[in-house]
Amino acid sequence: MRGRTPVTVAALLALTACSTGPSLENRGAVTAPPGDSRHLTIGSAGFTESDLLAQLYAQLLNQAGYRTSIITVANRELYEPALESGQIDVVPEYAATFADWLNAKTHGADARPVGSPDLDATMKALRALATPRGLTVLPPGRAVDQNAFAVAGRYARQHRLRTLSDLGASGLRVRLAAGDECVQRPYCAPGLKKVYGIDITAVDPKGVGTTQAKRAVQAGRDQMVLTTTTDATLDQFGLVLLADDRHLQNADYVVPVVNRSRAGSAGVAKALGRLNDVLTTADLAAMNQQVDSWRRLPADVARTYLKDKGLLK
Repeated sequence: MRGRTPVTVAALLALTACSTGPSLENRGAVTAPPGDSRHLTIGSAGFTESDLLAQLYAQLLNQAGYRTSIITVANRELYEPALESGQIDVVPEYAATFADWLNAKTHGADARPVGSPDLDATMKALRALATPRGLTVLPPGRAVDQNAFAVAGRYARQHRLRTLSDLGASGLRVRLAAGDECVQRPYCAPGLKKVYGIDITAVDPKGVGTTQAKRAVQAGRDQMVLTTTTDATLDQFGLVLLADDRHLQNADYVVPVVNRSRAGSAGVAKALGRLNDVLTTADLAAMNQQVDSWRRLPADVARTYLKDKGLLK
């Protein structure tokens, strides 16, 4: 990585304490023209996939003539205000999750969610929330990191299961390994029952996609586990995803979000948009695996991927 001196989290905290973007009085009329700073700071949320996306963004922007640095701030409550204030210029986000987060920040924690399985509706809501804050949401690509459900491969073969609809139609009793919140969340146990008719007998509180949860399904103590579509370790446990064929999950497509006054230019959009033509959910899962299982550095994995796709010289 080349470019600016790395920004420290301590410095970020000091800066965001003093500046948090457009004032409440002015958020309805953010009219500053799109900026094109040649020195851009890219934010990562600190988990493998976010680190990889930040590296992909940085390397594409470097090739387009920008100088970049990457800062890791795991807490959205910190990096989103920093994005508004221009201390961070670009972050990889997830459309539905970020839309609901901004909606709660704008309208209160009890506000009705605006993220949905409909990508167009979700993006419309997200942009309406982001624009008054001085943020521009660039177009999503094909890659999506949604909640997903996996079963043991042998279990799927035995009962001829490929989709969650198949599981519902089977009448099988299912003990689900997931987080505590799954009991109440509409995308989890209640949604599986309502949308698919799956007989969820209990939620085993082992967390989302944890090793413990996957081992419980592998051993047959549980029949299904809540994980994500880019989980890179399912093969290690002999697990397979069941397709969300009735679209229970929200449209958490990967989207770049930029500070309009510093990185809202056509040049930034064009550089990052090149990734949309190639990056898939399967690609993200494969890159996650290289980092998590093969212990490769995110920067090296990102560079190899971009070169293989003809996006980096």
